[in-house]
Amino acid sequence: MFQKKPLAIMFSAGESSGDQHAANMFLELKKHQLDIKGFGMGGAKMAQAGIDIRFNSGSIGVIGVVEVLKHYGEIRKALKLMQQLVLTERPDLLVCVDYKEFNLKLARFAKQCGIKVLFYVSPQVWAWRPGRVKTYGKVIDMMAVIFPFETAYYDAENVPVRYVGHPSVDKVHPLHSRSKDMVIYGLDESKPLVGLLPGSRANEINRLLPVMLAAAEILQVEIPGVQFILPQADSISDELLENYLYQSTIKITVIKNQPYDVIQCCDVVMTTSGTATLEIALLTVPMVITYKLSSLTYWLGRLLVNTPFIGLPNIILGKGFIKELIQHEATPESLAEEIKRILIEPFYAEQMRDNLNQVKNELGQGGGSKNMAELALEMLK
Repeated sequence: MFQKKPLAIMFSAGESSGDQHAANMFLELKKHQLDIKGFGMGGAKMAQAGIDIRFNSGSIGVIGVVEVLKHYGEIRKALKLMQQLVLTERPDLLVCVDYKEFNLKLARFAKQCGIKVLFYVSPQVWAWRPGRVKTYGKVIDMMAVIFPFETAYYDAENVPVRYVGHPSVDKVHPLHSRSKDMVIYGLDESKPLVGLLPGSRANEINRLLPVMLAAAEILQVEIPGVQFILPQADSISDELLENYLYQSTIKITVIKNQPYDVIQCCDVVMTTSGTATLEIALLTVPMVITYKLSSLTYWLGRLLVNTPFIGLPNIILGKGFIKELIQHEATPESLAEEIKRILIEPFYAEQMRDNLNQVKNELGQGGGSKNMAELALEMLK
């Protein structure tokens, strides 16, 4: 008797955040359809969720022109393998998660092979190259966006689009109360606590952690009893972190796998740009955003990007209520100065918290992973 083949979804995630989004989506899919198969490119989170990882994306999750060029051989190898998988496995659906340029090429190839394509997390067409809406529209069957204001860009070009909610809204939930975490981490509630979030990529750690540590050294002198904590990303090795922490005079509590518990304990955080800024916003913790790129990438970005802000909370509210220290402005002195201001000026910190609450309200109730699973099943029917 003929037995129906289980549905197979191919995933392509090239970065740490995409790995998490794809994993959450697949777990939701399995609630609806237990025998569904998942395979493709990703990392540890996707593997834990039951997706068969055919290419580990840990080595290619880089940002910036220079960084991409350095890893070009590995990225090209990954793309060829994924294209081969499209041909040999013939998935029922390809889900491309973020990792824009790579996934655009993969989506184009899959579309030519007659495979349905669902793209999750839109390129930032509101910041630069809005013409990409048409480019993506030609190679996908559906764009799933994570900010409500993004749908208008696709509707204007008649590209199928669905707002599914931001994934962070569902996952940003500490395991314990702040007081309990302070005890667990051996911290003093009566003294200020500064968080260091230097990123989830090796090149971010290399560029930003030394600056953050130097800022911490200034704060240690100027603010008596100040404490420091660092939530270590899964994608960052102990060796890489220790290389920098060993050289520093600062005592830093390093905590693995509990980013939201760590952040909620902080009075203020110095952070890279990206999704981390939204997660901090959802926990309504004041912050300063900092970022450094290679000189070439930064110069190209200045030419191409048409937005006054890089921090997502600032972009969502359309105002720079969080200080952004980018490139040459990202100095230990400027970082320390802003952190100190937040710690010693209660009204300034409270204003920032009020704005962060507005960001939280804008992002809504969540359900992103569940909405994505339902959208995928809808497309599979």
